[in-house]
Amino acid sequence: MGGPSRALFVVTILTGSFLLFLIQPMVARMALPQLGGAPNVWNSAMLVYQALLLAGYWYAHRLSRLPLRRQSRLHLALYAVALLTLPVGLVSLPAPAPGSEVFWVPALLALSIGPVFFLVSAQAPLMQRWYALHPAAGEPWALYAASNLGSFAGLIAYPLLVEPLLPTHSQAWAWSAGYLVLLVLIALCVRARRGLGDAAVLSAEGSAKVPPRQLALWIVLAAIPSGLMLSTTTHLTTDIFAMPLLWVIPLGIYLLSFVIAFADRRGPAQMISAMAWPVLLSVGGLAMVSQGSNGLLPVIGSVSLLFFVCVALHTRLYDLRPAPEQLTGFYLAMSAGGALGGLFTALIAPLVFDWVWEHPLLVLAAAMLIPRTPLLDWTRLGGLQRELKYGALGTAVLAALMLGWNLHDANQYAGNDHVSGALAAGLTVVGLVLVPWRWLVVGLLAAIMLVQGGLQTLYDSRDGVRTRSYFGVYTVRDYPKRKLRTLAHGTTLHGQQSLDPTMRCLPLSYYGPGSGVAIGFANAARLFPGKQRLGVVGLGTGSLAGYAQPGQVWTMYEIDEAVLNLSQRGQFTFLRDCAPQAKVVLGDARLNLAKVRAGSFDLLAIDAFSSDSVPLHLLTSEAFGVYLDALAPQGVLFVHISNRYMNLEPAIAAAVGQRRLHAAVREDEPPVESPWTGSTWIAITRDPGQLKALAQVAPAMQWRPLGKPAAHPWTDDHASILPYVTWANFLGTP
Repeated sequence: MGGPSRALFVVTILTGSFLLFLIQPMVARMALPQLGGAPNVWNSAMLVYQALLLAGYWYAHRLSRLPLRRQSRLHLALYAVALLTLPVGLVSLPAPAPGSEVFWVPALLALSIGPVFFLVSAQAPLMQRWYALHPAAGEPWALYAASNLGSFAGLIAYPLLVEPLLPTHSQAWAWSAGYLVLLVLIALCVRARRGLGDAAVLSAEGSAKVPPRQLALWIVLAAIPSGLMLSTTTHLTTDIFAMPLLWVIPLGIYLLSFVIAFADRRGPAQMISAMAWPVLLSVGGLAMVSQGSNGLLPVIGSVSLLFFVCVALHTRLYDLRPAPEQLTGFYLAMSAGGALGGLFTALIAPLVFDWVWEHPLLVLAAAMLIPRTPLLDWTRLGGLQRELKYGALGTAVLAALMLGWNLHDANQYAGNDHVSGALAAGLTVVGLVLVPWRWLVVGLLAAIMLVQGGLQTLYDSRDGVRTRSYFGVYTVRDYPKRKLRTLAHGTTLHGQQSLDPTMRCLPLSYYGPGSGVAIGFANAARLFPGKQRLGVVGLGTGSLAGYAQPGQVWTMYEIDEAVLNLSQRGQFTFLRDCAPQAKVVLGDARLNLAKVRAGSFDLLAIDAFSSDSVPLHLLTSEAFGVYLDALAPQGVLFVHISNRYMNLEPAIAAAVGQRRLHAAVREDEPPVESPWTGSTWIAITRDPGQLKALAQVAPAMQWRPLGKPAAHPWTDDHASILPYVTWANFLGTP
């Protein structure tokens, strides 16, 4: 019998975890043409992965009870059978009915990668169990840190290396090659343990049973970080900073927390856990803010909160770990907790809440469970008498009430940022004093949330200004003094309508008379004599219907039934008042446009952003092929590319060049005091004469040529948004 072969087992675990977290974004990317890019699509994908991970851990737990020889043979045989499902690809499912995406997305992903994901997810706990069988192996827990380090590497490698360099079909074959390498490594691990014999298997039945309370605590300590990771993703992309690729950061932080919490060296984990309280009280106090923020600071704060909370809770989980013979059961409980946290955040919360209420709820739940010991426990200093302790406690409570009241008043007026910051810092200090009394400090944290934006968020829920669906959170606000009603999707304005009855059909925001789409739609009769046929992808408030004229045929495409309901219930009346005969098609626009008769539209507008995230599947070469088939030979396609964080023009210019089309750009910059918003629209057509006609119908509105194209157009098989990110805006610089 040789040594414990630690290096071999570490490499095997690293490889498996790398593949596991490489396949997650890869399959989500493959599914973009069918799913779009809403943040909840990623949350649904994560829910599937967590469920499959739970199944894999259950399999590892049950398998580990068998004699070692039978374990290895069965495991290798199943790995070999799963080769038949490679290379990775999507199964063919009928398109989802509107409103059923929350169930359809998990079904698609589970059926597509279920077998291989299930088996690869089992390798981390199973390899740790096999490693621990050697009498000289020592404790196996640090190998779990290695597992999460591999997961983090796979996650980061995808957007930075794999997606920009390889088309999806090549990605699938490369992953399949990695799966074969993993199969060989597992076989080598089997060989390394062959000499031990079946008698070396640690019997789970012979070990002490885990008390139900201990098991429940394991599950809860795993559930809260998992749910908080997803809620942070939703909170950031919905209400703080709708930046593409932002979902990578919370998941990466979550994985790194395991690396620290399960490491052999305990110093970093203990120090970070002690720092969790000041971060929780300062940053967690902003968890109910529902107004968008600019710059990088809110992102740093949110991910810092996630990091410190995850490390603290996972460190407590590590401290409660069982003996090595119960290793697979411990990991099974952790996986069950992760799946429950994902279930709550990705599936239940969007159906139950009108806003991302799961986020502050999980922050409060974390405050109930992280270790009570702060950086400095003042109650133990110098043998303080009981009376002095409670006197200090009373003083701290009074100070909290005074500071909280003043902070609430300071937040009522603009320009008080420095005062509010100082008061919030004072509350954080008071909160640290109250840490030894769990319920007092949790109550203080809830109060800080309420006075720092939470009351307004509660009022909005009370007043019913928000609607939440699978695709996001929509907020409708009235401004009586300005006679205006607005629609925001997350942080992004998606349309406005005047409340003045005489101006109900006046298009506002991005659709003013100087916008590129307005020039085309308002002059449709001059561009296309006869009966004009106009199509719009992305309903929003229905603003473009304000340009409708008698005798025209209008078709609107909208993926989210919640958005359509805003028009049908009369909150926005562009459709009812301006284009009552317009047809509205519910569902994915690209799939529905592929079904229409060729040449069905004279003018077609693509305006389908989800908050500020990019609907990548609507901007690929294949998507443009669908639009061109739907357009008449002399038709004009208008694409809205206004975006705070991305420059979409090069990718579209590449698609235009590939198909030998003609295009021009209209950048509208209306006066600040006007009711319109700056916008950028690209007009694309087969007929260059149509671009001249657009210039002639509105001579004062200047168009410019399309900019330099990217080296290659986006395709369904190969597209990366990373090269087009406007990093200056991401960093908050003007």
